[in-house]
Amino acid sequence: MKRARFTEEQIIGVLREHEAGAKTADLARKHGVSEATLYNWKSKFGGMDVSDAKRLRQLEDEN
Repeated sequence: MKRARFTEEQIIGVLREHEAGAKTADLARKHGVSEATLYNWKSKFGGMDVSDAKRLRQLEDEN
């Protein structure tokens, strides 16, 4: 399986920048990902805190 370049904490940080008003195209260019990746992250991690993401990872590891 491919190793992830970004941790959950970093992804949530990028999404917080987006919520603060940064444009999607600018964020994608700044962090070196596609706009589609940002939208996928938003669908998976949108509205989460770092603690929620850690709990999600623990549940996925258990399964």
